[in-house]
Amino acid sequence: MSAVPPFSTDTAWRELHEAATVPYKKGGSFAWHFARGKLGRDPVFRGLLERGLIGPEHRRVVDIGCGQGLFASLLASMSRMQAHGRWPLSWKATPAAADYTGIELMPKDVARAEASIGHLQPAPRLVCGDMCSAPLPECDLVVILDVLHYVDIEAQNGVLQRVRDALRRGGNPHARLLLRIGDASSKRGFAISQWVDRTVTRIRGHKVSPTWGRPLADWVAVLQRLGFGVRSIPMSEGTPFANVLLVADLEPAA
Repeated sequence: MSAVPPFSTDTAWRELHEAATVPYKKGGSFAWHFARGKLGRDPVFRGLLERGLIGPEHRRVVDIGCGQGLFASLLASMSRMQAHGRWPLSWKATPAAADYTGIELMPKDVARAEASIGHLQPAPRLVCGDMCSAPLPECDLVVILDVLHYVDIEAQNGVLQRVRDALRRGGNPHARLLLRIGDASSKRGFAISQWVDRTVTRIRGHKVSPTWGRPLADWVAVLQRLGFGVRSIPMSEGTPFANVLLVADLEPAA
C-alpha cells in the first residue's frame, strides 16, 4: 500500500476540526455547536499548531478553565491523525496519548464534557473545582485561556504560583505555561473582549461576575518573578480583541 501523500495545513485543519468536534454531538446540540464555533473562529488553537508550541514532550497536560474539555478532544484527535500519517510536514508532532486533567468551576460545562469526551482513551480527568484551590498534579504543560481575569489580582498571582510549583514538581526541562490574556493597555480591544466574554457567559447559562484585567507588561513581570522566561504572541487574528498569548517556559531553579 502506498504511503499517504503530504497534504496542506488547511486540509489538515479541516479534518482536525471535524474530528475534535464530532464527539460533542453526544453532549447535545448546544455542546456541538459551541465546540464547532469555538474551534473554528478562535485563532488560538490553530496558532498553537502553526507555531509548534505543544511538543511530544508535553504529555502531562493541565487545562485550567477547561469548559467542556475541547482541548482534550483536540489533543486526542491530533494523536490519531499522526498515528494514521495524516499530519502536515510543517507541523510539529504533539503528544501521543496525552495525560489530560481539566479543571472547570461550572458544573454544567463539566457535565457536557463528561457526556461528550468521557469515552476518550486515555480517559481525561475532569475536575469540577475552583482553580484557586483545586489540586494541580505534576505536569509538563499548563494551558489557561481567557480565564484568570475572573479572579482578582492577588488570586491571579496565587494561581500562577501554584502552576509554577506543579510544573517544577513535574521535573520536565521543557515545562511550559500557555497563558492567553487580554491586554488592558489596549483599551478598545480589551473592552470589546470583555463585552463578548460576558455575552458568551450568559449564553452558556452562567452568572456574569466582575473581571480584573491588567496590562501586558504587568502579566510578563509577574511571570518573570516566578521564574518563567516569557515571550508574547498577538492572538487576536481576525477578531477585534486585544488578546495576547504568553508562552512561559519554566527556567531551571536557582
